[in-house]
Amino acid sequence: MSNQVAVRNVNDIVLQQERVFNDVCADNKILFAKESQFAMQLLQANEFLNKIAWANQSSLQNAIINVASVGISLNPATKHAYLVPRKGVVCLDISYMGLIHLAQSAGSITWAQCKLVRASDTYSNRGLDKSPDHSYNAFATDDKRGAIVGGYCTVKLPDGDFLTHEMNLEAIKKIQSLSSAGQKGPWKDHWDEMARKTIVKQSSKYWPRVDRLDNAIHMLNTDADEGLDAIKDVTPQAIDNPIDELMKLIEGKPVDKVLKWLKVESFDQLSTEAATRAVIAIRNSKQ
Repeated sequence: MSNQVAVRNVNDIVLQQERVFNDVCADNKILFAKESQFAMQLLQANEFLNKIAWANQSSLQNAIINVASVGISLNPATKHAYLVPRKGVVCLDISYMGLIHLAQSAGSITWAQCKLVRASDTYSNRGLDKSPDHSYNAFATDDKRGAIVGGYCTVKLPDGDFLTHEMNLEAIKKIQSLSSAGQKGPWKDHWDEMARKTIVKQSSKYWPRVDRLDNAIHMLNTDADEGLDAIKDVTPQAIDNPIDELMKLIEGKPVDKVLKWLKVESFDQLSTEAATRAVIAIRNSKQ
């Protein structure tokens, strides 16, 4: 270990991270005094996690530092983030609510909701800049509402527009299959939550960029072994001429509204990458 002070238990390992934690912390509201206590509570409450932390102390160090670098709290009341054992190491796991919180706190979006749609629900996409209609009996059991057929994430942008990303069950399961933990761990024990997280992660590609959110998703894909990577997960095939394809898809739409949605003043400013993402977003909205 890099620290020179001898450690007696996992609490000592946590407490020794204070200097580095404060040096890299991305949010001044995330305080080591509180987060160290939350971390120790999690370790004390989970004997297996405690055992993994002691056996792989560097992974516990990394997880604590990731709390700071992402700028998210382990406070159990918020349900934003947790310390979890995975493949013999301690990982920082961030819930879909935690990812949404990061985007909200950075001002990328004003609010968001992510829901799964079941067979007996009524769902209708109302267009690019409108929230969808999703009607269902909130008091019915899952059996009454039927099997999950997909899900969506709707966000409200700072300019007041709505953006919705949808995924059918096949698309969710495809991404599940790309994860090395696709048939075990969180996908086995908390499938609904992982499905929502998958939808939020895919949806976030179309939000205004936020470094903390990007860092959190990268950390989940690597350190936390979720293995859900960028655009290849949502692009069924290459788009040869994305700008031309986009022009076809938006034909007949109000130009000023389209430019506002694309966040450019004219189509001349549109990059190939931005056009590609726009085409994917429109295609997904029509699924």
